[in-house]
Amino acid sequence: MSDVLEGAVCGCDGCAPAALGHFGPASGAKATLAVEVISDAICPWCWVAKRRLESAIAALAPDVTASVTWRPFELNPEMPKAGVERRAYRSAKFGSWQHSLALDAQVAAAGRSEGLMFNHDKMERTPNTVDAHRLIRLAGQQGKQDVVVEGLFAAYFNEGRDVGDPTVLAEIGASAGLDRAEIVAMLASDDGLAEVRSELQRAVNLHVSSVPTVLVDGVPLFSGAIRADLMEAKLRKAAGHVRS
Repeated sequence: MSDVLEGAVCGCDGCAPAALGHFGPASGAKATLAVEVISDAICPWCWVAKRRLESAIAALAPDVTASVTWRPFELNPEMPKAGVERRAYRSAKFGSWQHSLALDAQVAAAGRSEGLMFNHDKMERTPNTVDAHRLIRLAGQQGKQDVVVEGLFAAYFNEGRDVGDPTVLAEIGASAGLDRAEIVAMLASDDGLAEVRSELQRAVNLHVSSVPTVLVDGVPLFSGAIRADLMEAKLRKAAGHVRS
């Protein structure tokens, strides 16, 4: 797999190679970085990027530390609440089922290089992800955001579960240590919906059109599942700790 392909991003029109130099470094040298990842729960390259970002942050130590917050994005903003059958949706979106399968194969190959297993054959529906983002937001309030994000990716891409289903979301959240009853109550209400919508609008205001997009101190730094060493270099430069 080429470096260009490995640096892919996903947008509303599909996935494509990332423009690695699109964003410049944030100004100012800091030893602690406030990292935000704008992502969707059904963005395959976002799962790959998560692994690479984890490696990059580990490589920054001890010079730089980083906190990571996950922010919402909708790859399919017009998706019905109940989602749609995946084969029909992807065939229409990409022109044919064969093209969809080819795209799946590309990201699956990149995932294997990071120890991730994509089981696209198990994925029957393309879900609406607003409730998944509400769950991620709730998890962030309780210091469990990373494990919930990981659980969502694994549930959808590895297990083929419908992460738009409230029952599935409650199970993912409970497995991460959240209170199941609290999740069920939230999903049955509008709690967190306005906040998620506000963050979705923030991504629009930042001109984010593809994910993953990584921000440092609120400034877009790079987009795409670029290699971990490239992520490390960009984060280190943003922090003002450039290796000689």
